[in-house]
Amino acid sequence: MYRIKTLNKISPAGLSVLDQTRYTISTDVENEDGILVRSADMHDYAFPDALRAVARAGAGTNNIPIDRCSEAGIVVFNTPGANANAVKELAVCALLLASRKISDGVAWVKEQAAAGADVEQAVEKGKSQFVGPELSGKMLGVIGLGAIGVQVANIATKLGMTVFGYDPFLSVDGALSLSRLVHRAMDLETIYKNCDYITLHVPQTPETKGMFNEDAFHMMKGGVRILNLARGTLDSGKVACYVTDFPNGKILRGKNVVAIPHLGASPPESEENCAVMAAQELKDYLENGNIQNSVNLPTLVQPWSGVSRLCIIHRNAPGAIASITGVLSKDGVNVANMTNKSKKDYAYTWTAASASPWPTPSAPWTWCCGCACSITKQPQKTRRNTGSSAFFSSACVRFPRSRPYCKVKGGEPMEEVLDHNQEAEQIFRQYGRLLELVAAAQLPGR
Repeated sequence: MYRIKTLNKISPAGLSVLDQTRYTISTDVENEDGILVRSADMHDYAFPDALRAVARAGAGTNNIPIDRCSEAGIVVFNTPGANANAVKELAVCALLLASRKISDGVAWVKEQAAAGADVEQAVEKGKSQFVGPELSGKMLGVIGLGAIGVQVANIATKLGMTVFGYDPFLSVDGALSLSRLVHRAMDLETIYKNCDYITLHVPQTPETKGMFNEDAFHMMKGGVRILNLARGTLDSGKVACYVTDFPNGKILRGKNVVAIPHLGASPPESEENCAVMAAQELKDYLENGNIQNSVNLPTLVQPWSGVSRLCIIHRNAPGAIASITGVLSKDGVNVANMTNKSKKDYAYTWTAASASPWPTPSAPWTWCCGCACSITKQPQKTRRNTGSSAFFSSACVRFPRSRPYCKVKGGEPMEEVLDHNQEAEQIFRQYGRLLELVAAAQLPGR
């Protein structure tokens, strides 16, 4: 059984993705294989030995210690696009709030009523203080053309706005989804100098933090209206209105600020979409080794082939692939297919083996790698069925350890250890810590 811990309330639609006969799901499960989380702070969370993946039901991952997860060989997933429609709708609302002083006007009317004034007369006399421009005919700059930014840019064109979009990392899917009416800005300066409205849809990272600095404000139009439905802060006297979905004490002390209490992904439909997507990502990784929408490791999704699949998370260092294939070759493992992808300091490699030096098992096997041995094997006692095919669970290894350590999923003792050679130890020492080794294989005939 896979053990999944939920750190927040997760939509039942998401939990239903995980087969209850194969997954134990609760808030107090121990030594969990995976975690489903929304907003719970994990920065002081103690990772159990079995933990392999954290799936965030949402886009932002500020509540998760990404660097510590990477160092421990834990994949962190998020759900980009699952809440895109909800945030897009809030962005349209934010555009109107920024233009028409609607929230100030609503609050003022209530104050008049509470003071016993003749509301009808007060409104006619006082409404001029809340006037604001139409959106049609104005220029909107969209910074970040991911799943949300593309939708915001597209719908703004339907409101009659001239839209400029900036994203140096625009994906193929994003480009194909972007309306032909959206103008591609090749630099931020184009947006700063030309746009009446600027909306930010990029995560807060060391690279994006402080994007709106003194130089940026110097280039912007006077009376620019800024929408921030991502994260970050703003401080400038040049801004006519600043609408944010991430308020804090500093922001609320500023002038012309409209603070929304983090409602971007709050609709029930959005929460359900995020939960389903997070559960699917977690399941596909634990059962198949596939990685999609990870914030700390590269995307690698492949259909099954060969007899077994060996998946390795390792540091992105020269010569690592050659060393790994060398070990497999000397052990008599025929690699039918191999794929490697990297993301910054880490890489993910999996191999599909068409043959192994061991007899075909009568029951599923788990293979993993130990500190001092190249391959270990352990027959599993229970068959895991998924439709017409059967998988066995992954094996997990952590380094460094005070002593050689190899653990088979479920904690069953090793029945046999095959010490083929000592090269695995050299790989770990020479090419960086091998953070996690996941093996999965199929029953004969699939």
